[in-house]
Amino acid sequence: MSKITTELLLERAVPRSTRLRKIETLNLSKLQLKTGDLDPRLFSRLRHLQKLDLSDNLLDKFPNSLTLPDLRVLNCNNNKLEDVTALKQFPLLEELTYENNVYLTLNDDYKVMFLLQNLRLLNGKDITKLANHVRRVNSRKLTSKVTAHWDKFFRDKLPEKYTAEQVKSIKKKFLKSVQTNVVYGPSSLSEFTRWRVKMIAEEFLACSLGLELNSDTEPEEKTDESEEESTENPRETAEDVAQVGDFSSYISNVTVTPSKRKINHSKSSPGNKRSKTQANTKEEAAEDFSAEPLHFLQCHSKGNSREDFKTQLWSCVFEPVLDSGARKDPIVSSSRTVATCGGESVCLIDCETGTVLKKYKVATEEFFSVAWTTLTMVISDSRKKTHNILAAAGRRGIVKLIHVAADFCYGEIKAHKKPIATVCFSPTQETHLFTASYDKRIALWDIGIPDCDYNFKASQLLVLETASIPLRIALVPTCPEQYLLAGCEGGCFAWNIKLDKGQKSRPFEAIFQFPDEESMTTSHRVDGLAFLNDDVVVSKSSKPGCIYLWSWSRSFDAKGKGCQRTMSAVILAELEWSTTDMSYLTLSTCPAKEYVFCGDEKGSVWMYSLSNYTTAWGSAKGKRSERRISPTQILKWPELRVNGEQPPEILVNNVVADPAFTYLVVLTSVNITGIWKKS
Repeated sequence: MSKITTELLLERAVPRSTRLRKIETLNLSKLQLKTGDLDPRLFSRLRHLQKLDLSDNLLDKFPNSLTLPDLRVLNCNNNKLEDVTALKQFPLLEELTYENNVYLTLNDDYKVMFLLQNLRLLNGKDITKLANHVRRVNSRKLTSKVTAHWDKFFRDKLPEKYTAEQVKSIKKKFLKSVQTNVVYGPSSLSEFTRWRVKMIAEEFLACSLGLELNSDTEPEEKTDESEEESTENPRETAEDVAQVGDFSSYISNVTVTPSKRKINHSKSSPGNKRSKTQANTKEEAAEDFSAEPLHFLQCHSKGNSREDFKTQLWSCVFEPVLDSGARKDPIVSSSRTVATCGGESVCLIDCETGTVLKKYKVATEEFFSVAWTTLTMVISDSRKKTHNILAAAGRRGIVKLIHVAADFCYGEIKAHKKPIATVCFSPTQETHLFTASYDKRIALWDIGIPDCDYNFKASQLLVLETASIPLRIALVPTCPEQYLLAGCEGGCFAWNIKLDKGQKSRPFEAIFQFPDEESMTTSHRVDGLAFLNDDVVVSKSSKPGCIYLWSWSRSFDAKGKGCQRTMSAVILAELEWSTTDMSYLTLSTCPAKEYVFCGDEKGSVWMYSLSNYTTAWGSAKGKRSERRISPTQILKWPELRVNGEQPPEILVNNVVADPAFTYLVVLTSVNITGIWKKS
């Protein structure tokens, strides 16, 4: 028997009513209602209902035919909704809230903005300007791309006289192709874009070939051809898109002096000029890198203060692309969404638009590191879905676990009693998280997989004892379940992390020694560490002006017995870098493009294209490059003015490229994130 009866509706009316057709406001919250309890035949009698509260129930979707023609305000907070497209049956809806429905994402926000033409408030926020952009500019752009795709790839494939079978085949191929290849907007909105592209493509085919539209497709709104592509300031758009749940965004007014926007090609600093012999050698990488600065964001400010130039930014990682079935999502080759951390906040930024999509704050924390993993989670009805999870950690020694799509920090792990310097996930075991702490320990955790109510169980699997504070960690690409490498305050170490060994607490297995001014030494601070490929390690130590490239396979003797063995790093080359003795300016690599990046104390980014060297290094007889390799280019920091003033001295703490090397994200010591895009 349904929970909803005529008597219940009359009783829950505000004020109470004697007839269903007279009810204008109805409160059905906290009744444990499921979708099947919403009887369309009963609801069709609520002809004048304007306000409906369905919050704090168990609804996973809306029936398609509730027939509430005058509904203006709808509250669906705290349910289990998975889809919003059925809301199009309420065309007069002006105010809609569905907060704390963990399966709804930013894509759903955009869907309702398109479907509900009268919607003004979404989750308590005025979305009028953004909704107009979605309905008009977004639609016009996608329509243009869809028609261009047809003209280029499919128009000539259809004969002048075609059969119904040929039309059906062309339609199937076109819909599949257009959804795969038409890309627009940030990767975080790829689901919405595919949804709209399919809708537009079906309408286009209906007009061009006389094919019928799917019954669930909403016709595209006609656009004003004279309308500007966007009249909104990007910072206003960022404010419109963000602020969901515990997240909020703030972007300060940062401007770039136009004359300084171009990068300085192939130049070293005055103190490190290359000789003509070095500059003209055939080994020198010849790739011409050209980039334009896109955005400079001040989005980690304490208390959202525009005067905050003291918050240090430490870590940034690009969001992984979610799997689509058994293969990678073909729509996006690599993500353009990056997670950054510094001070009390973690931000998610769309590199193309400069939009701060989400912001997570902990007032008493200082975040030092972030890392991504992708978990397959069970949602309602025992169905499974993949979601990206972000781990963030810092001074408090606590790991925060954030389900980004749901805008929800669902748990924390009290991993260490001292600050956590860095974290990373295993590439082969998605729930395995390494945390490196100032307590001179590296811990391996199984963070578990949260259930549909976000219950999870984390367990510690391993503790690696270090002789000094670990600063950077890297899993060996060829055997990520067996060996971990760490750059520490007192040297570079390796551990056997294989879990079939009985010992839960383990000392290091090897310490590597590197050339010093006169001999080999193991005692030096290693504050930069990354793999360039499966074998080549890039490390930066306290030796001024030098970054080492060395071979893991030739340096580490896996056949040797015993722990705490000293091994000499087999150096392949040295990279010329700044002569500063300043520490903690870390490096990164882009393995797919064979690039190394490292910032300096003057706001510059040193870039090294090493594709001309790696083949020789990989050979069995690969010899060390006799000379230092100069940077391919140095990316100069532009002349910025923040609120009319130049920021103080800028240190580049970290610089990271996305896997496809389309974007370069630079984190500084003055609370400014810089984003460049490769031309």
